[in-house]
Amino acid sequence: MRADARAIRYVPYHEIGAVPNIVVDGAPLESTVLTLSHWPVNATPSAYKRDTSTETALAWVARHDPRHIAAAVTNNHFDEDGLFSMFAVLEPRQALAHRQLLVDASRAGDFGVYRSRHAARICFTIEAFADPQQSPLPRATFVRSGSGRVAALFRALLPRLPAMLRDPGRFLRYWRAPDEHLAQSEDWLAEGRVSIEEEPDLDLAIVRIPQELPPRTVQRYLGRERVPVHPFAIHNATRCTRLVRIQGRRVEFQYRYESWLQIHSRRPALRVDLAHFCRWLNARERNGRWTRENPLGIAPRLHLGGAATSIEPAEFLRELRRELRRRPAVWDPYDWKPPAGQA
Repeated sequence: MRADARAIRYVPYHEIGAVPNIVVDGAPLESTVLTLSHWPVNATPSAYKRDTSTETALAWVARHDPRHIAAAVTNNHFDEDGLFSMFAVLEPRQALAHRQLLVDASRAGDFGVYRSRHAARICFTIEAFADPQQSPLPRATFVRSGSGRVAALFRALLPRLPAMLRDPGRFLRYWRAPDEHLAQSEDWLAEGRVSIEEEPDLDLAIVRIPQELPPRTVQRYLGRERVPVHPFAIHNATRCTRLVRIQGRRVEFQYRYESWLQIHSRRPALRVDLAHFCRWLNARERNGRWTRENPLGIAPRLHLGGAATSIEPAEFLRELRRELRRRPAVWDPYDWKPPAGQA
């Protein structure tokens, strides 16, 4: 049945019910008539699959009018890529006019890579608006439940996005600090003060950071972390999706978000479960307990909580390489079926 061609609106995921809908950057519902997403649960038409959901949505709206097939657009979470792809469906003309910038910003938000500094600054601004500690949005935005907060953020940021695209200087107070951190981090890489050694056969990059560099707060995936080198600088400098950061005796491993998704342009190495490696570390560690985050999370880490390890970094790396080579894949976003009842 043809939907009302005069309007399409945002409806929160938990309120959509039987309303015919387009899902962007997330998993479809029974009432979904079109998926535009790079998620593992993916029914996106193959002709429009791209690396980010924003690219996918822009490719689709360039050839179709969303009002002809659905009454609503929705998403099960809030982030930059979800915001941009929803904007593309709701405001196709405006979005297509800013196509290159939106694509760049979606890659910055999801993958920490960018070409235009404007794109990075848009993401810094959105992260600031979504952070309860510095957001100019009403406090009520952040006291709601998870689904209520997602809806409040979409409703607040969708009308503000055009101004962010046109006039980044208007939002200087929100992006200036992370932008300065990014600029300093890129200088350290250019000077060789921070170095990256790649092992392409393992899709592994080893980032070596001087011990004297202090950590700074950065916002990624709507959360805060303390790191000396901005992740955008590291991710822009290497395509490897398995990272080891070494700063003196502080060592941390992380899978990048790209290996959780259905990337169209390339195939990152599949994730393996490092549970055995974590046990190996804890059997030898004298300074604390290593924590292995769920390998099915979006960007899981193996870490010692910021403490200096008693294990030599070279020994850590030798055993990590063995584990990455011999363990079977635990996550394949291109061949994954959700558990029964969770489709």
